[in-house]
Amino acid sequence: MSESPINLAAGVSVVTTARLHMGFFDLNGGLGRSFGSIGVSLDRPLTELSAWCSDGFSAVGPGAKRAVKVAEKQAKALKLQGGMHMRLAQAIPEHAGLGSGTQMSLAVGLAMNKLYHLGLVMEDVALLTERGARSGIGLGTFAAGGVVIDGGRGAQTVIPPVIARADFPEAWRILLIFDHAESGVHGAEEIEAFRSLPEFPADAAAILCRHVLMQALPALAEHDLETFGAAIRELQERTGDHFAPAQGGRYASPLVTKVLQWLNDHGVACFGQSSWGPTGFAVFANEPEAKVFQQKLEAQFSHQATLEFMLCKGRNEGALLI
Repeated sequence: MSESPINLAAGVSVVTTARLHMGFFDLNGGLGRSFGSIGVSLDRPLTELSAWCSDGFSAVGPGAKRAVKVAEKQAKALKLQGGMHMRLAQAIPEHAGLGSGTQMSLAVGLAMNKLYHLGLVMEDVALLTERGARSGIGLGTFAAGGVVIDGGRGAQTVIPPVIARADFPEAWRILLIFDHAESGVHGAEEIEAFRSLPEFPADAAAILCRHVLMQALPALAEHDLETFGAAIRELQERTGDHFAPAQGGRYASPLVTKVLQWLNDHGVACFGQSSWGPTGFAVFANEPEAKVFQQKLEAQFSHQATLEFMLCKGRNEGALLI
């Protein structure tokens, strides 16, 4: 199908970033709300997209196929007369536990909204593209960055509400641990996992809620990494063991598991797996310390070709839409 010329001067650009999903704290749901989660916005990896009005839907660059699928889905729901051409300079890796699907959906959907003056807000785009089903972390980090806590799903919940937000300490650094040979649970497999897993104990959920409210959040306010790490590790261990039947262990990747065990053996306070993984993470008090550990890990695991270590920061602002 031929397309009319694209007016490059009238385009829009969106830049959004990955997020860590550090864990759920109420998988029991006995009080009427299920899930509830804590996460943090990262300064990288990025999804960087530019878009222009066009007759049809097309895209070039990393993640192009997914971008077109999202755009077509939203346009169909809105009965939009018109299309969109997109160029992606970079995209968050898919199925790595870093929220790539939500960030792509919001970036594409809000670009379309601005191009066609649709009057939508972020929550509208999330509903149209079926994002935010269990967690509001991706929406919260897109909107404002930082450390975000959502309140899970109740009987009338449309999108899990953000109930707390805090800045991620500027000095802290996050080391991402990629295993490019593995892929996290997603799609139909994820739905089946939640359906088939046993009931999460109410007393364990109560303990995790206490760790978040009375340990993780105060520790963030006081920049106390040791205490913050203790709370995150409690979340990781209890939810990771609960998800073990679906993902093959506390963590999804055997290689990432070995890295996290090495970090534990060397006294690192805060580490875990983001969402369903396979990406792992570790948090350090400052950049020099993080770089030392990155160098040690790269040397220790140099024979593992599928492992990659990426140093990043927390991001305390939301996505950019220009």
